[in-house]
Amino acid sequence: MGRGDLSDAEWERLRPFLPVSNRRCGRWRDHRQVIDGILHRVQTGVQWRDLPERFGPWKTVYERHRLWSADGTWERLLQQVQAAADAAGEIDWDISVDSTIVRAHQHAAGARNDPPPAPAQKGDEHPEHQGETAWQSLRPPGGGGAGSEGLGRSRGGFTSKLHLSADGRCRPLSLIVTPGQRADCTQFKQVLDKIRIPQLGPGRPRKKPDSLAADKAYSNGIIRTYLRRRGIRHTIPEKADTQAARLRKGSRGGRPPGFDEERYKKRNTIERAINRLKQHRAVATRYDKRGYVYLGTATAATLVIWLRT
Repeated sequence: MGRGDLSDAEWERLRPFLPVSNRRCGRWRDHRQVIDGILHRVQTGVQWRDLPERFGPWKTVYERHRLWSADGTWERLLQQVQAAADAAGEIDWDISVDSTIVRAHQHAAGARNDPPPAPAQKGDEHPEHQGETAWQSLRPPGGGGAGSEGLGRSRGGFTSKLHLSADGRCRPLSLIVTPGQRADCTQFKQVLDKIRIPQLGPGRPRKKPDSLAADKAYSNGIIRTYLRRRGIRHTIPEKADTQAARLRKGSRGGRPPGFDEERYKKRNTIERAINRLKQHRAVATRYDKRGYVYLGTATAATLVIWLRT
C-alpha cells in the first residue's frame, strides 16, 4: 500500500456504497485501485498523465473522477460517512461558516463554451449515463464562460472561492465553488442548505445545526433574519458602520444583536478545516477546468478528512 492509499478499514467503509457493474457493458476497473489513483492526484496535484502506473491507465482514473463529480457519487459517499459519524454521536453541531480564496493555475482556463459529451462508461449501474443526450442532462451547469465554471478575478488574480461550513471537529460539512470575487454573504444560505446528513435508519436528514459562528462578512439583516426564522442560535459580530448607524437612530435603531464572546472563540475551527483541505495540493491550487470537477476534487479531499479523523 502506497502513501495516502486507502487502508483496509477505510476501504470497507466505502465499499458498500460504490457503484456496481450491470454486467452488460463490461466491468469496472477495480474501484479501490482507481480511488487510490484519484486520491494520489488530489494529494499531490500531479497531472493526470503523470500518475504512477500502479494506478492503471490514467485516463480511466480521470474519467472515473469526472463521472463521479458529475453524478454526485463523491457527495453521496461523503454523506454516508457523515451519517455513520452522526449516528455514533461524533459530530459537533456547533458549526462555523467561512470561505477561502484558491488560486487558479493557468491550466484551469480555456474550457470550451459548449463542452462535448462524455463517452458512456463501462459497467455503469445507472442507465441514464449511457448515451450522449442522457449525459448532457446529467452534466452540471457550465460551459458558459469562466464565471459559470467558478473562475473569476479578485485581488489574488485568477481565482476561485470555496465557501464551506465545518463542524466543531474541523471537518467540512458542505462545500460550494464560486468565482473568486463573489461576496461571502451571497452564498451563506446555499452553504447552509447544502448541509444534509442522512439517518442510518428511518427519519429525515439532519440539516439544522445547534449553533453557528461567522465573521463580520456575514453580518447583515438578511442573514440574521434567515437564522432567526430557522431557529438557529448564532454569533456574528456587528460591523462598525452598522453599529454607528444604529446608534445614530437612537431608540429607533433597535437593540444590538446578541454576541457570545466565548462561543465566537470556537470559530477557529473553520480556519483549521480550511488548512486541512489545503494540505491537498489539487485543492490549494485549482488545476481543473470544469467547476463541477474541482468541486468533486474538494469533496474527495473532504471525504479523506472524515475517514481519517
